[in-house]
Amino acid sequence: MTSRLPSPADFAAAPSADMRRRWLEADRAHRPGRLAALRDRMTEAGVGAYFGVRPEHMRWLTGFTLGPGEKTSAGHSGEFLVGPDSVTVVADSRYTIQVRREARESTLEEVGYDLPGAWSRLVAATGARRVAMEAAAITHADWARLQAAAPDVELVAADGWLEAMRALKTPDEVERIAAACAVADRALAALLPDVRPGVTEAELALRLEWLIRTGGAECLAFDVACLAGPEAALPHGSPGDRPVLANAALLLDFGAQVAGYRSDMTRTFFVGEPSARDAALYSVVLASQQAAIDVITTAVVAHAVIPDGRAVDETARAVIDRDGRWPAYGHGLGHGIGLATHEEPRLSRSAPETPLSSPTVFSVEPGIYLEGETGVRIEDLVHLDAQAGVVALLTKFPRDLIALPG
Repeated sequence: MTSRLPSPADFAAAPSADMRRRWLEADRAHRPGRLAALRDRMTEAGVGAYFGVRPEHMRWLTGFTLGPGEKTSAGHSGEFLVGPDSVTVVADSRYTIQVRREARESTLEEVGYDLPGAWSRLVAATGARRVAMEAAAITHADWARLQAAAPDVELVAADGWLEAMRALKTPDEVERIAAACAVADRALAALLPDVRPGVTEAELALRLEWLIRTGGAECLAFDVACLAGPEAALPHGSPGDRPVLANAALLLDFGAQVAGYRSDMTRTFFVGEPSARDAALYSVVLASQQAAIDVITTAVVAHAVIPDGRAVDETARAVIDRDGRWPAYGHGLGHGIGLATHEEPRLSRSAPETPLSSPTVFSVEPGIYLEGETGVRIEDLVHLDAQAGVVALLTKFPRDLIALPG
């Protein structure tokens, strides 16, 4: 158990304006290589164009950004079509100025609200007879409309192409994820003095959001989960008007977004002295997390094959199973993170049996949940670069059991 509460001063400061400018320049420098890699994949698959709709893919390839949740109201704006020697970003009048500013290397096509009406012309300009589509993110209705608009063009489902490319993180991308982690670390440290019996989950969640937004983030990575006492048994849950309880757990799961890149962390605290059971729960979860990190580190140090996400999940789960007192988590052990909160690679019982991507960043987040009683989860982001011999925590907030005054 830690004897000193973390302070905001323990963690890195918010990124400077110069750093943010450098990151924007890095993105511009990376785009030609990213597009070249996509075009190579298109050639392998025998398609002449790629149609993308995911906001994280738009930003990664073109620079055009949509705010959190904005995709639901943006219509087709920001969707893009990559041809052999062109990149077209479509937009309606609400976004044309922004596209010109942010996606300068792309061609803007103002299609209003009628993408199907312009589809045949847009595809003809690329010369494509077969178009790869992000099928998992396109509605059946939109697919049918585009197919009807150009019946002589074959639409080909192409899921996972860009996801696999984006799993490999460049140093400047890792810097941004680390900066988002530092914002979250500082915010959590600043929140701790406000945690006391009687304050509600919703009050703490709102305070934490304010600390994140005023501490260097443009927004949250996702809504804050703040769960007190028995509610900590919910692997995912929303804060309510439930009060923090004395001698009980408080689980917080949250993240910051900095220059488009996200963090994700979970910490479980105890308000007042934890019971012997609760301290044991925490110890087992921490050991589970460390075992997962250690199995990766061992492989990197030995220059051995990096384990796959399924094997790492099994390693963490086995620690809890061997203890035998409580059931292991039912969710996956972790997920990649970057421009989206959940990316490749995956660490779970259903993950591909291929070595983890490298260099990459992913979460490791085992937990134990006792319905109606309590729950413990610990989540940190890990930077893996096997070639450089790096397995490092980007989350710097202490993992030791912390008991807050109660």
